[in-house]
Amino acid sequence: MLSYLPPAYMTLIFVYGTLKKGQPNHFRIQPDQANGKAEFCGHARTVERYPLVIAGNYNIPALLNRPGEGQRVQGEVYKVDNTMLAFLDAFEGCPSMYQRTLAQLELQDWEGGEQSPTAGSIMEAFVYSTTSYQPAWLKQTFYESYDAYGDHGLTYINRDDKRRTGYGF
Repeated sequence: MLSYLPPAYMTLIFVYGTLKKGQPNHFRIQPDQANGKAEFCGHARTVERYPLVIAGNYNIPALLNRPGEGQRVQGEVYKVDNTMLAFLDAFEGCPSMYQRTLAQLELQDWEGGEQSPTAGSIMEAFVYSTTSYQPAWLKQTFYESYDAYGDHGLTYINRDDKRRTGYGF
């Protein structure tokens, strides 16, 4: 007897910080993780400008939910299954620390399989941004692209180190 399994629902997520390729938490969205499934689709940048800051005691990249201010933020688009989406919500402290909201993105390239949008096309994906920030963060440098190893001199403190000292901004 053949059984039919419907395809898993996949959600588009835009990552701009430590989950990007080459960054300290990228391993969390790699294949064969218990966290669920994530598939790299391509590079994009936000249509709206947002303040992307490196903030708090742990130098966490934070996208402040203030559309129209800051830079057009560069990042990566992933398709994730419901298990990965739930993991990412927990990882990002959603909804208390970050909120998952839809953002419009300008696609730079696409490797996402059956869907083949072209460079320059506009698409929507979820992004983790925050309304929980200190007013002084609006006076910090706004970045277009985050790199934990960049020349900004703000060393990211990983999650395991945060558990020992307390988590948060």
